[in-house]
Amino acid sequence: MTAVAELTGSGRAVVVGSGMAGAQCALALRAGGWDGPVTLLGAEPHAPYDRPPLSKDVLLGRTDSTTLDVNWAGVDLLPGHRATGLAGGVLHTDRGEFGYDTLVLATGAKPVTLPGARTLRTVEDARALRERLAPGRRLVLVGAGWIGAETATVARKLGCEVTVVEAAATPVAGALPAEVGALMAGWYAEAGAELRCGVGVAAVEPGAVLLADGAELPADEVVVGIGARPATGWLAGSGVELDHTGAVLTDDRLRTSLPGVWAVGDCVSYPSARLGARLNTQHWDHALQSGRAVAAALLGAETPYDPVPYFWSEQFGRMVQYAGRHGEGDALVWRGSPEEAGWTVLWLREGRLTALLAVDRPRDTGQAKKLIERGAVLDPALAADPAVQLKAASV
Repeated sequence: MTAVAELTGSGRAVVVGSGMAGAQCALALRAGGWDGPVTLLGAEPHAPYDRPPLSKDVLLGRTDSTTLDVNWAGVDLLPGHRATGLAGGVLHTDRGEFGYDTLVLATGAKPVTLPGARTLRTVEDARALRERLAPGRRLVLVGAGWIGAETATVARKLGCEVTVVEAAATPVAGALPAEVGALMAGWYAEAGAELRCGVGVAAVEPGAVLLADGAELPADEVVVGIGARPATGWLAGSGVELDHTGAVLTDDRLRTSLPGVWAVGDCVSYPSARLGARLNTQHWDHALQSGRAVAAALLGAETPYDPVPYFWSEQFGRMVQYAGRHGEGDALVWRGSPEEAGWTVLWLREGRLTALLAVDRPRDTGQAKKLIERGAVLDPALAADPAVQLKAASV
């Protein structure tokens, strides 16, 4: 796509979407001395909050709120305003219209749903599910991805009977090759959860989940976690260019195809020169960084947005971290053994480190992010030795 949006530097800035990306953008604009009003609109009826704890601390009952502990002075915070359209330099919401000089799109993503099943995306979702998780309750989770594993972890701690259904042959099939995802299958059994891979869901009925192979699973609660799609349907007819998934196409500064309109967070598809591809990254770290990056650009910075992708997941007593982006044909290098307490998988492309998956090895992750950022070439033999610091394998 060809971006035509220009840097404004002042005037009225409106950020639509009050998740982490939108909140960070608005806060950074105000902290950076933006010359003009800053308005942050959000569809949800409360102040911005953090989502990762929803599938952990909120479900476990350790906290009832993950509201961001920040000072909103200087930001006009307007919860309960859902975007409905964009035309002629005016943002339309279900509670009025807003003119702007600069508009930042931060409406995130919405979960893929399944009739009869719950999703776990909002704080209301987490609170409602928490009330239903009790010892002996039968929970069926559809999808053995990151959210499915985290929810299964909590449900087992609370004494629920847990069955996880995954259409693919192994867990996390959309993100990891089968030989790596298969290693995670055993974690479910260790936690006392049943994992059924290679079978889809035909229907969710009251008290049961019907599988495509004819099996019937008794279920008091059903939760689906099979991905999310950019929440951009409201942009139809606006002139903002979208890709086939609905993600907002931007340039390497996160500018859209409309003048004065930028985009951040889960709804964005941006070009990564580092990886040679467009990315739609739906993780906390990207939301944080992209929100701040657009604020910096609007305040005069000229740095392309191209961070090393990163995310983490806490599941079954393990910290799982992934950095970079591997591709088909990348050489896989095992660093340590999966039978050990902690292990790492590396991906190399012509010797250069492209990605890492680390299980309980946070030092590997920290070093890998720096190595990927500078395009480091690794000695495969040294990189495979867990006793050698990963940075020492650089040649």
